[in-house]
Amino acid sequence: MPTLPTAPAARFPYRIRTMNVFHHPAPPEAPHHRFWPAGVPRALDVPDESLWQALERRAEAEPQAVGLDFLGRRWTWQALHDEAERLAGALLALGVGAGDRVIVFMQNCPQFLLGYHAVLRANAVVVPVNPMNKADELDHYIQDSGARVALASSDIAGELARAQEMLQGEGGARLEHLVVFDLAEALPDDIEAAQAGWPLHWRRWLPTRHPKPTLAGGSVHAWTDLVARGLRPGPLSTQGQDLAALPYTSGTTGAAKGCMHNHASLMHNAMTSQDWLDLRPGDVMLIVVPMFHITGMVMAMLAGIRLGASIVLLPRWDRDVAAAAIEQQRVTHWPNIPTMVIDLLGKPDLQPAMLRSLRYIGGGGAAMPEAIATRLKNELGLDYIEGYGLTETSGPTHSNPPGAVRRQCLGIPYLSTRARVVDPDTLHDVATGEVGEILVHGPQVFQGYWRNPDATRAAFVELDGLRWFRTGDLGRVDADGYHTMADRLKRMINASGFKVWPAEVEALLYRHPGVQEVCIIATRDDYRGESVKAVIVPKPEARETLTEADVIAWSREHMAVYKVPRQVEFVEQLPKSASGKLLWRLLQVEQDQRDARTESTPPA
Repeated sequence: MPTLPTAPAARFPYRIRTMNVFHHPAPPEAPHHRFWPAGVPRALDVPDESLWQALERRAEAEPQAVGLDFLGRRWTWQALHDEAERLAGALLALGVGAGDRVIVFMQNCPQFLLGYHAVLRANAVVVPVNPMNKADELDHYIQDSGARVALASSDIAGELARAQEMLQGEGGARLEHLVVFDLAEALPDDIEAAQAGWPLHWRRWLPTRHPKPTLAGGSVHAWTDLVARGLRPGPLSTQGQDLAALPYTSGTTGAAKGCMHNHASLMHNAMTSQDWLDLRPGDVMLIVVPMFHITGMVMAMLAGIRLGASIVLLPRWDRDVAAAAIEQQRVTHWPNIPTMVIDLLGKPDLQPAMLRSLRYIGGGGAAMPEAIATRLKNELGLDYIEGYGLTETSGPTHSNPPGAVRRQCLGIPYLSTRARVVDPDTLHDVATGEVGEILVHGPQVFQGYWRNPDATRAAFVELDGLRWFRTGDLGRVDADGYHTMADRLKRMINASGFKVWPAEVEALLYRHPGVQEVCIIATRDDYRGESVKAVIVPKPEARETLTEADVIAWSREHMAVYKVPRQVEFVEQLPKSASGKLLWRLLQVEQDQRDARTESTPPA
């Protein structure tokens, strides 16, 4: 089984392994500790155990308590535990061994939680894959991870089968077994009664059954048949340092890379919600962010199970259904992305009373617009808790401390975590308030990129005897230790020598009364080198009236002249990933292609 040897304490002081825990000494005193939440430890000790054991303990402690609600069907902790364990026994019978990788390919559904934990119970490694991927993308995940078994919902399992056909005749890994289920199997028997009071339009999205595909060179199994065999797994042998999951990065700079996370690195951030976000046993967490993504996986699914919060699970975002779920299930915690909150608050019939049960609302991926944050505070008394993290860091390395929130800010270094801002070329610390690359060091940082030692070496740097992860993000840190994002490394517009950070321009444009969403990209300019372009989704009431001249005139009043968009394009929607992040690179590539065609067109 792939393991990471215990690191020398002098070089990696956050991973001092004792008999039963990983001890993480608190970072040295820093300015941001003045804002540290009362009663919250500055570092956590993480049990040296498998992530599976959280579900096992939950089933032992409160077996008949509702652990999961999916579109009205309720699962007890005992039921979740038992089905996951029976599936683990079946996986072992299919030949899954310790350290083997198993692909989990599905949208949010109970089977994701069950499959994820069954793989862990089989002492194997979860490879969570974006369900929007197609066969041309999936062949990379199969070959790179070396997975021989995959779990998939029937509506998209055919893409894995097609990827397998593409791999026929090629060397390397191929799937031997594909386990398939219908999403309809997770629905309540009496759908009408279970969804009483829900908006009727949700019914058109209810899943239907699909035939099982054929797997070239392999076997296809029905999930229900495997579980019905009642096989039980042998001893659990994994511990904290054993590999637990291989979530893949987006691959925007090349082929997607698997991020090696052991049980301990994922468990650290799953545990932090108890103190930082006041997540208590008996609380109710709404999960609509995708669980294949690191935020939904760690800060929602794993955190909820570990800390005993009941999970209300939705397969996809719909503001009417989300509002109904929050109100009816008395949701206390809702991790999300800002675009979801923007959409929910745009619901015409939304009443603040519908959201009164919420104690925590927060997320990351983009800054929450000031106007939306103000409305949340005024109408619900809630601060939007913004944080920052990456797939490589199991979620947050930074978060705004409850009680000392600063808007449109990444927050302060998280529990057990250190951060610094350096010049990306010299790696020297930059002055307070200056832009540089954010480096982080902590127990939630991944162990490296799967089978990619060159990328791993490039991702880390040793400074002052510690191993720091290079996030590739540009930011600033102020005198109080709060970090703010400037932008992605190299996502910068150079307009006549002036550096324009798109995120800053976007934040300003969100204050425009007619702007719903915005993305800033660069256009080529013969005189300035580059100019600023705004791609805007207008608010519904402004779609017929908002003009390019209006936006430019407003911008001239609200930002420095070199930041003002020279072009404005109005669109119906902006491209986003399955986790809701804005895919600005797609817009930039399209613009570059248009600019190139314009330059190559001879004048009339």
